[in-house]
Amino acid sequence: DALASALHLSRRTLQRRLRQQGTSYQSLLRDTRLALAHRYLCDEQRSVLEVAYLLGFSDPSTFSRAFKRWTGLAPAEYRRARLPFPAGGATA
Repeated sequence: DALASALHLSRRTLQRRLRQQGTSYQSLLRDTRLALAHRYLCDEQRSVLEVAYLLGFSDPSTFSRAFKRWTGLAPAEYRRARLPFPAGGATA
């Protein structure tokens, strides 16, 4: 409702226009959260807890489950796979 109000549209009109574009509010929210999650998880200064809260999840475990559903990896696994080893760190 807040998004529709900000766009000066009724909720129904917003839903109709999104459907005409082949998308939905939930789809846009998921895609936005996923893009931001990728960006935030590449920042080593942010904890997974902080990332969850920044993305609007009230519980970090809910974020972790959603992220795993979206990507096939838990946030910590994604972070380890994406971040280079620190200088002088472990090597395979």
